[in-house]
Amino acid sequence: MRNSSSTPSVSSRRSFLAASGVALTGLAGSAAGQPPAAPPPRPAAPSGVPDKGPQIGDDHRGPCVIASGNGPNATARAFEVMSAGVDPSEAVVAGVKLVEDDPNDTSVGYGGLPNEEGVVELDASVMHGPTHKAGAVAGLRNIKNPAAVALRVLQRTDHVLLVGDGALRFARAQGFKEENLLTPESHAAWLRWRESMGADDWLNPEERDWPRPGRKSLEEFLAEEQRQSRVPGDGEPIPFTWGTIHCSAVNASGDVGSCTTTSGLSWKIPGRVGDSPIVGAGMYCENAVGAAGSTGRGESLIVNCGAFSIVQFMASGMSPTQACLAALKRIADNTLEKRLRNERGRPNFNASVYALRKDGAYGGACLYPGGSFAVTTSDGVTKVHPCVPLFDAM
Repeated sequence: MRNSSSTPSVSSRRSFLAASGVALTGLAGSAAGQPPAAPPPRPAAPSGVPDKGPQIGDDHRGPCVIASGNGPNATARAFEVMSAGVDPSEAVVAGVKLVEDDPNDTSVGYGGLPNEEGVVELDASVMHGPTHKAGAVAGLRNIKNPAAVALRVLQRTDHVLLVGDGALRFARAQGFKEENLLTPESHAAWLRWRESMGADDWLNPEERDWPRPGRKSLEEFLAEEQRQSRVPGDGEPIPFTWGTIHCSAVNASGDVGSCTTTSGLSWKIPGRVGDSPIVGAGMYCENAVGAAGSTGRGESLIVNCGAFSIVQFMASGMSPTQACLAALKRIADNTLEKRLRNERGRPNFNASVYALRKDGAYGGACLYPGGSFAVTTSDGVTKVHPCVPLFDAM
């Protein structure tokens, strides 16, 4: 049965926020030393969405940073930067930079898995709650930190989204350095993927007559010499990633900022853009409500306005986790293509979503078990929690 929940109107959203104490004025009073407003009543789960009961993060109040499960270092760094007085939208960019720079994270930035031609293409978006302004880049090549470039688009232009060569020219003009984003590991993984394609002129290991039995190739000799470099060999499985890190933050004044950055779907068609740089899909915030973001199958998050839906569900009174589950239920209901559904009629892919309300409540959910999220809370402690699954099994 399709979810009959409708997106709340602007007037109803404002009425709810004014009544619940989630509005900016209520939080400003709290920051000035007044007792925090009572949390809004917990509404029943919408039709078709399982009521999972109270969740981690429902009762948290105050400054907070949340990220996808690969981001505990990012949330800790963003919280540190934000606590020093930096705007949340800039703090989350500082946080995700740690992951963009990490060659061992093959889903983001340097070392990200490339497109089908062996070229790393990066996407990112950033949103500033107080001005409701956003900046994004897509299909950006040769620049390690696309989130920082997206932040420059937000801060220094009247545009929202720059793509491809235009995004690269903008980045160069802003002083960003071009560099090769392929690591030995990601390049070797691409070679293994390319050779496994079958009906082409690339030979996979089983098709090669070289080296002869009993002899090793120069490639094998050098691999043994450099075995500490962690370059994958022919016998290792070919990695695959939807790839992404999302990070959102709220400060003591109730201002929010949000960012999502990615190398995108591995082995993608060159020029493919997922949800990460699309405002309202992979990332969205409203300063009167909160922020949300996503990782997973970007195409499904785009056509269902994933992050936007979560923020609107929170505005209607749902907790962050409830809002995440409601958005995932919408994705499941709208997954109608047979190739994307399993024998139970459910999506045959996973997706994880994350939400942060402006009063500091937070949560995360996924279609199926396995997702996680990182959070640094008002006490400065960083933890990783499992996302609440919409379905118990695929």
